[in-house]
Amino acid sequence: MQTESMKILIIGSGGREHALAWKIRQSPLVKQVFCAPGNGGIGQDVISVALATHDEIVAFCKKEAIDLVVVGPEIPLVEGLADILAEKNIPVFGPSAKAAQLEGSKGFTKDICRKYNIPTAGYKRFIDADPVATGIKRSFETKYGPSANALAYVKEKGAPIVIKADGLAAGKGVTVAMTEKEASDAVNEIMGGRYGNAGASVVIEDFLEGEEVSFFALTDGREAIEFGSAQDHKRAYDGDKGPNTGGMGTYSPAPIMSDALRRQVMDEIIHPTVRAMAKEGMPYKGVLFAGLMITKSGPKLIEYNVRFGDPETQSLMMRLDSDIVPALLACVHGDLDKVEIRFKSQAALCVVMAAKGYPGDYKKGSVIKGLDAAAGFANVKVFHAGTQLKDGNMTAIGGRALGVTVLADTIQAAQQLAYNAVDAIDWPEGFCRRDIGSKAIREMETL
Repeated sequence: MQTESMKILIIGSGGREHALAWKIRQSPLVKQVFCAPGNGGIGQDVISVALATHDEIVAFCKKEAIDLVVVGPEIPLVEGLADILAEKNIPVFGPSAKAAQLEGSKGFTKDICRKYNIPTAGYKRFIDADPVATGIKRSFETKYGPSANALAYVKEKGAPIVIKADGLAAGKGVTVAMTEKEASDAVNEIMGGRYGNAGASVVIEDFLEGEEVSFFALTDGREAIEFGSAQDHKRAYDGDKGPNTGGMGTYSPAPIMSDALRRQVMDEIIHPTVRAMAKEGMPYKGVLFAGLMITKSGPKLIEYNVRFGDPETQSLMMRLDSDIVPALLACVHGDLDKVEIRFKSQAALCVVMAAKGYPGDYKKGSVIKGLDAAAGFANVKVFHAGTQLKDGNMTAIGGRALGVTVLADTIQAAQQLAYNAVDAIDWPEGFCRRDIGSKAIREMETL
């Protein structure tokens, strides 16, 4: 284990990376934290550095004698950044490119689930919408089996049904179709090239009914330990209306996750996945973010992400009571069984503030004021995402700009505190949902 002189580099520019940087900086093991490229607000906690390529990251790590790299986003992991760093003997938290297929290819994950009996929705994979019209390369057919007509399958199964582009599509490419027409349109959109290579194949899944939960675990390739739960709000507007987004807010812990249910998820989903990946010759090291549906017949895996969630991480870091750095290092070095994770018993809640128009077109460059007033509330932290400090003003340059995150004794108290802090921020060009956590509050009132 390193002593009190560690230098850590975080890769990414979102609210997730700001939250990780804020928590990592609190570790007594750490001397200095860098973030590449960072954002307008992260510099209040750590040092932002402009590194654009994998080669620049490696050179910086060598120059600064970086002791650990924490990769935030999924794209660098799928592209193999962890492999490149490991080859240069630079410790890195995050899975290899092969292991990152758990997020990089939805079909890969579904196939793993089928092979190792991990509970998930029934599915089929298709490599085009109309094989007769477009023609299919024989090598691809040999690898994945005979091609079938995705549109005919939609008609056979009916709606509701879920249509997914196989690869990374920037949080898009997934349609929960409530009608056959909506499903067919989604297939045609994916296969028509809207998502580029991400739509080279399509996964069509049975519709699952239940409550969605974000569940996190850390793994060193052999052992796995739970790392908390949260519930996200994907729709843009109150009452779960409007288009899907990257996430408009979260609360943690997820009230539905009883001790028994948490154990069941670890026993039936997380541990079997870790064993499966090791058996497949691609051991998984890092954080496993399982998107779950809690159905009447038990928890089922919707999808895996190979990194911390955003904005779930903001809530998790507010609740985390133990030093995160030993846990990150244990995942890298293979001694996770020696680590204990502790979370505060309190609830955390994050309200995302976004530019008006998000997730569609939105104006860039508007000035955000009142951040000091919001941060002046006790147990409040404003994490930055799409912001830039320009001429002394904090400006919004991304869709999701801020994550106003709080800690309180209950979700209800956290909600009130969060919106008090939100109301202190002066940003006419921004908006937020006003009902983050309301569902949990209603559910707890009925207990």
